[in-house]
Amino acid sequence: MSTRCDEIRLRLLDYQRGLLSAAEHEGVRAHVDGCVDCAREDAAEHGLSEALDRRLPQYPAPLGLKRRLVSRWPVLPPTRPARSRVLRPVLAGGLAAALALFVVLALLRGHPTPGDGASAIALEAVNDHLRIIEVGRRLDVQSADVHQVRPWFAGRLDFAPRVPFGGDAEFPLRGGAIERFLDRRAAVYVYGRRLHAISLLVFRADGLPWPADRGTDPERVGLTVRGFNVLLWRERDLGYALVSDLNAGELQVLGARLAAP
Repeated sequence: MSTRCDEIRLRLLDYQRGLLSAAEHEGVRAHVDGCVDCAREDAAEHGLSEALDRRLPQYPAPLGLKRRLVSRWPVLPPTRPARSRVLRPVLAGGLAAALALFVVLALLRGHPTPGDGASAIALEAVNDHLRIIEVGRRLDVQSADVHQVRPWFAGRLDFAPRVPFGGDAEFPLRGGAIERFLDRRAAVYVYGRRLHAISLLVFRADGLPWPADRGTDPERVGLTVRGFNVLLWRERDLGYALVSDLNAGELQVLGARLAAP
């Protein structure tokens, strides 16, 4: 797979969601139209996104967020409705409500609230794990040798992922990949445990709503999201999310090896 294909696949989600500029959108579209592998990846990404949207639970906006939106919403002077256009107030009210809902959803997706920080990060980690283990998908680099996997990330990320554990007989390394994680890129190390796949996502931690920050002595947070166990921790400027359908105890064992100095 070429470097251009790597770049395109990292932008597929933004391309499908209409978040690219017109020039960027046209560049991705032109590449996908002319590349069979990227077109297949685009179709798979679209199908998985639709499946996740149908299955993900819907949460109400937190009260604090609602109050902040109300306080920032512009107050318009009252206007006298025209008698000949009875439906105008109804349509205007509906449009305002739809716009408010759009703002709430955008804020919730891009900037999770501190109280839901761990849950938001864990949910995104599970989504990325599902993309990684998707049937038929190949890892960007497939190797059990950490000295082949680690150098592959050089030049593809704006940080150097620190992963001290290169796999062993109990948790063999299978390879690596790059995934989109919220608004940034993440390095993904994939390990195995019997028939289970385990994803370790490493990403820049700045700007994310971590539940606690203890510097070099981070708090580990364990959660269960949609049947998957997730272990979260932070080490200085990097965040880590370990995800699998493996039981929580075994995931903790691997987490301890990954955090070893």
